Amino acid sequence: MLTSPYDKYRQSSVQTSTPAQLVIMLYDGAIRFVRTALDGLSKKDYEKSNLNFGKAQTIVSELMSTLDHSYEVSQNLFSLYEYTNFLLVESNIRKSPEKAEEAIGYLIELRETWLQASKLAAGQTETANG
Repeated sequence: MLTSPYDKYRQSSVQTSTPAQLVIMLYDGAIRFVRTALDGLSKKDYEKSNLNFGKAQTIVSELMSTLDHSYEVSQNLFSLYEYTNFLLVESNIRKSPEKAEEAIGYLIELRETWLQASKLAAGQTETANG
């Protein structure tokens, strides 16, 4: 049961978002969790870092599982997600912030690409409907 206004807003925003906006939200979550995990590493709070690396890995796994493999780009994305997941695991095991920073770089770049693509798609939709 959702009680806080924030939880209600978040549920509403997920239910009313386009598929592209949902993917961007997933990237936002993964980036936020990796940053929180890095904060945990810097403070030697390994429980916090482990928990948040796990959450980020879950999101990356979700991104991998939802790829439409009928597009050639999907195989490249799958490989990049797989490598990003590997970096997160390595960072968590080795307590290495460098690998997590590399993973964040990929996630931010992919997020920006999706954001630009969704803007282009929205513009094309408006042109077609206009």
